Amino acid sequence: MNSEFPQADGSTLQSHGESSLGALTAVANRCTSGNCPTVYAASGAEGTIVVQGYSLSTEDAGVNVPAGEALVRIPVDLLLEAARNLS
Repeated sequence: MNSEFPQADGSTLQSHGESSLGALTAVANRCTSGNCPTVYAASGAEGTIVVQGYSLSTEDAGVNVPAGEALVRIPVDLLLEAARNLS
């Protein structure tokens, strides 16, 4: 499934399904089972992370989200840990 995602700088990010991400490697998480918020690095898309978190509805958040995107929430310290581990 191919998708296009407009970026803030006017460019378009192309997605060609999950296989274009390559392998996901956990760079920060709060458990060992994979059933909790986790930040992953995508090996096939340099500079790309994938975030696993708790679903948040657009109604609860009060924002509009385009088709193909989703809101998730994760602890701030998890994101900071991922940034440290990726630098």
